[in-house]
Amino acid sequence: MRRTLLALTVLLFLLVAGFAVHRATQPPQVAIATPTRGPAIEAVYATGVVEPGLEIRIAPRAGGHLVELLVDEGAEVRKGQLLARLEDTDLDAAAAELAARAAYARSQYERNVKLRASALVSADALEKSRTDLDAADAALRRAREQLGYMRLVAPSAGQITRRDGEVGEYIAVNQVIFHMAGPAPLRITADVDEEDLPRVQPGLPVLIRTDAFPDRVFDGRVEQITPRGDSVARSFRVRIALEGDPPLHIGMTTETNIVLARRDDALLVPSSAVVDGAVWTIDGGRAARLPVETGVVGTRQTEIRSGLAGDERLIVAPPADIAPGDRFRTAD
Repeated sequence: MRRTLLALTVLLFLLVAGFAVHRATQPPQVAIATPTRGPAIEAVYATGVVEPGLEIRIAPRAGGHLVELLVDEGAEVRKGQLLARLEDTDLDAAAAELAARAAYARSQYERNVKLRASALVSADALEKSRTDLDAADAALRRAREQLGYMRLVAPSAGQITRRDGEVGEYIAVNQVIFHMAGPAPLRITADVDEEDLPRVQPGLPVLIRTDAFPDRVFDGRVEQITPRGDSVARSFRVRIALEGDPPLHIGMTTETNIVLARRDDALLVPSSAVVDGAVWTIDGGRAARLPVETGVVGTRQTEIRSGLAGDERLIVAPPADIAPGDRFRTAD
């Protein structure tokens, strides 16, 4: 019984050792793929932000406490509509006082005009009353202008996109209370690297994606390239007009691809299969290196312009130490 058990143990050991030796002597296994046909899009990538085509910032020209808010974010407004009012009690009282003084000065001037016609007042007295009237009218105009500064009105029709300020808060001169989108359509402003800028021209189509709509691609077109770039970021702003009426909102971030060229029947291979301008093929279990000319290079696929017939079996991720003639196993 002991001899039988010992013999079985030795046999099992030999089988395991033989299997290990067999595994060790087998060539390594690699994944393969064959070229496919599909669209190759050569594009310049840039990130962008959805903006109004016309953005207006509304701020007071005089400081004061905010006493009335008549619109809020999202409101559609018409040109000249009153949006908010700052505290104007003192200015209103001053304007009323100056209006009374101006009315008195006018009555005095008109009286002196009549008296001068009868030679009852001197020419100097008439001139002085006219000067007093002009000064009173000028003071009244200034007071009414100052009073108007306390009322914020819409300079055009549009939509309030942002409101900063609460009733009771002190608003300083030129502190923006309302951001307003004018009647112009939305657009995207994208930052394009200065190295890519020479290839970008107005009129080029643009493919637009945003995280808010991950399964959709929106169309646009390059509308304008700003003449001055950012020397720190080394980029230029490119304005992109949206086509159609996409459901985008102001402030959304986007990924834009400015299409420079498109080939719909390009030969494509996995990008990981292309190493140093060549691909590795498997024929009869042995590797062979084929130089290729690439076109558009993407993160997942690369266009092959020449060097392949289209039916080769390619090593998807060639080992770093691969050499011509190396043996490999494939999964198929």
